[in-house]
Amino acid sequence: MPTDDDQKQPIILAVDDAPANIDVVKGILSEEYFVQAAINGQMALKIAKRKQPDLILLDIIMPEMDGFEVCRQIKAHPNTRDVPVIFVTGQNSVMDEAKGLMLGAVDFILKPVEPKLLLSRIRVHLNQRKRWLVRERELLTRITQLEHEVASLKSR
Repeated sequence: MPTDDDQKQPIILAVDDAPANIDVVKGILSEEYFVQAAINGQMALKIAKRKQPDLILLDIIMPEMDGFEVCRQIKAHPNTRDVPVIFVTGQNSVMDEAKGLMLGAVDFILKPVEPKLLLSRIRVHLNQRKRWLVRERELLTRITQLEHEVASLKSR
């Protein structure tokens, strides 16, 4: 039986200081996903903490707060640390890619974005996250069962 989680469209937070880039992403993703947009790092952090998106697409070069700092803060916050972050950027330096991955990003896509590649990578990371959440729920259920068994044995 489908749950409410299965029924809702996944939320993708697209973060880019260029509205045209956000429009491109929305055009590619809007049939399958609800796309929330942020045009700077501060806005992205507020939205991420409030909406808890299923995945974040993040540009590196932005004024005031770059994507690396946004990623660092997302991964440092307990409500957002498990949200997959994909850098979508014009920066094609190996050092930038390595830095993004070290900060906790799961992928790195170069602009201009190839629609099929973007959709495929998002699907892969959302499926991995879904499997991880299912396993986490199963483990928590098993821990609860074991705690009850231990309590039962102690009360004998």
